[in-house]
This record gives sequence, C-alpha cells and structure tokens, in this order.
Amino acid sequence: MMSTAMLTAFSDTAAVAGRNLRTLLRTPQALVFATIQPMIFVLLFRYAFGGAIRVPGVNYVDYLMPGVFAQAVAFGAIGTAVGLSTDLRSGILVRFRTLPMARIAVLAGRTLADLIRNLLVVAVMVGVGFAVGFRAANGAAGLAAALALVVAFGYAASWACTALGLRVSDPEAAQAAAVPVVFLLVFTASSFVPATAMPGWLQAFGTHQPVNALVAAERALILGGPAARDVLISLAWSGGILLVFGLLAARSYARMGR
Repeated sequence: MMSTAMLTAFSDTAAVAGRNLRTLLRTPQALVFATIQPMIFVLLFRYAFGGAIRVPGVNYVDYLMPGVFAQAVAFGAIGTAVGLSTDLRSGILVRFRTLPMARIAVLAGRTLADLIRNLLVVAVMVGVGFAVGFRAANGAAGLAAALALVVAFGYAASWACTALGLRVSDPEAAQAAAVPVVFLLVFTASSFVPATAMPGWLQAFGTHQPVNALVAAERALILGGPAARDVLISLAWSGGILLVFGLLAARSYARMGR
C-alpha cells in the first residue's frame, strides 16, 4: 500500500497540475499558438515546399508528419521555461515553498500539465495530418507507439525547460535562451528534409542528437521497417534528458530562497 507521504505527493501534484491547466485555459492564445505553429509548418511544407522535396520510396507528407510531431512538443516545452520564469518573478514559487505540500509537487505538477497539453496538441496534429493526406502505413499500433515516443520526449523536454526556467527569472530571457536551442535541434534533424541533403559537417551533428533520434524512431514505427534500434536510442535520449535535467531542476528548487 502507498504511504501517506506518497499519497500526499500525488494529491499535491494533481492540485498544482490543475492550477497550471486552469492558467492555460485563461490564456487560450498560448494553446492556440502551440497548435497553429505546427499547422503552418504542415501546410507550408505540404503544399508550398513539398513539390520541390523528393524522398525516395515514400510520400512526402508521410515523411513530414513525424518531424512535425517532434517539432510540436519541442517548441511546446519552451512554454514551460517561460511559465516557470513568470512564476519565479511573481514570487508564487517562494509562496509554494512555505505551504505544507510536497516539494516535488510544484515541479511534477507543472510537467504533468505540460504532458496533458502535449497530448492535446499531438491529437490535433494527427487530425491535421490525416486531413492533408498523411497515412500510417504500419497501422494504428505503429502510429500509437510512435506518438507515445513523442509524448515521452515532450515530457523529458519539459523537465529540461523546467531547469532553465528556475534559473532565469525573466520570461523574455528564458524564451530567448530556449528558442535557439530548439530551432537548432529541430532543423538540423531530418525533420523536414533527409539528412543527406545537408553538408557533411552538419549531418554529423544533426544525426546524433535527440530530435533526430525521435524522428527516426517515429518513421520506423509509422512507415514500417526495423524499429527496435531507433526506438531504444530515442528512449535512451529521453530517459537521459529526464534524469539529468530532473535532478538539476530539483536541485535548483531546493536551493531557492536560501
């Protein structure tokens, strides 16, 4: 049976997650932006650029959508850093520390709310993908497994941005720090074009980073073919990011107010 402390931690985490979800509902423009931006990329690459991009053996829209799923959760994580920086500046995080609640609940509740947001955004993007011709050649099970990897990576990325947000008390500075990193990871991966189209020095970086590992695993699961190796690599990246930045975030929060 669960101890009282664990039950309290779960209850407090749910309460903080609820608070963050209510905040999101009160600022719907943030959720709209999280879905509109990936939609714009889908439409641009599907109809404006797709005719100029050739991927042997696969329809371009089927190649494109795994990259869009990864992009959606990667850019969504930036909101975590901005939100925590805002809370840090307002003093609400210091207030939370004075309340009789589990310390981990503040961070876990924030990332749980982001996880729920990512589920909604990914569901919307699946619908958009099917509307523009995307099809999962490997069936519903392969698509579901790929989306599970996407959500797992998004959760890990939220912890990375949690660590950033706790160290930067200015929301604009947090966004300025997170955006270039996300852009670099998303656009040097094979998200929208094959890595072979990039210069050799850029391929070396782009094919050995977490977003590319995620996209490769998604495509293997969605389009068919050997997937075990790519899936394990993606899970290793997500698990490593979660472990490293989860510990850094917890350490930063523990030191707050000392």
